[in-house]
Amino acid sequence: MEALREAEAKLTVYVHPSNAADVPRAVARQLSTLLFSYEERFDGVLLAHKTTLVDEDSKDDESEGKGKKKVDDKSEVEGKKKVDDKSEVEGKEEVKILRAKILNGLVPYFGVRVHANLLIFSPKPDMILEGKVETLRKGSIHAVILGIFSVAIMSDDISEKFKFRRKSDGGRFVSRSDRQHVITRGTMIRFFVKGVDTEMNCHITGSLIPPHTGSMDWLSVHDAEYAAEINGRSRDDSNKIEQNEQEHRILKNEDSMVKSERTHKSRKRSIENR
Repeated sequence: MEALREAEAKLTVYVHPSNAADVPRAVARQLSTLLFSYEERFDGVLLAHKTTLVDEDSKDDESEGKGKKKVDDKSEVEGKKKVDDKSEVEGKEEVKILRAKILNGLVPYFGVRVHANLLIFSPKPDMILEGKVETLRKGSIHAVILGIFSVAIMSDDISEKFKFRRKSDGGRFVSRSDRQHVITRGTMIRFFVKGVDTEMNCHITGSLIPPHTGSMDWLSVHDAEYAAEINGRSRDDSNKIEQNEQEHRILKNEDSMVKSERTHKSRKRSIENR
């Protein structure tokens, strides 16, 4: 979908000291409070996020260009947690420290630098989007995108080629030129974006007047441009699936070769031992 985009962001997330024992979880919880609401800084609605904490030590090393930063005994005591012999035996060879700045004030939140991969829904006017019809009346069609974002198509934006017919299931719009082109409750439609109200969490005003809009099932058969677009998507998807299967076969073959070599070596050793 055209309105979906991926973005990378460098953020500073402020965490309460009570959550210092599990900083990654606290950071994820903070970012999750922004989900499914419009954020001006992201120019859209945040749908998903994946975060990585930034190691300040490695950042300093890159900026100075000295490989590893030297730390004297005093700073080691102040900034690094000591690991006893018991924890080393259990598998903790090194403790990775993420430095954070403490804010002045009554509640000393600390800021954690984060590198985040974001999935954002960012609709814009003049886009062509797809949604599912929820309700329709003689003067309007109401749909949803991704099951969350509302779309309203009013009577002035419904093409004159559609005629509303009242039925027991709530009614339907039927094309005057082709009775097979029907829009009813549950129909997936393709529409033109006229406007986006960010104050109402990306409420969209749409139109069915421009070409290549209407019922997606009908367009996939009778609209050459849309049919070509769908075929292009399916080819890309099949190519990706085939590529993944090929990589899986290569890895499987390599794994079987390694196992056969190990078996051969073990047999050779057993013969030499005899």
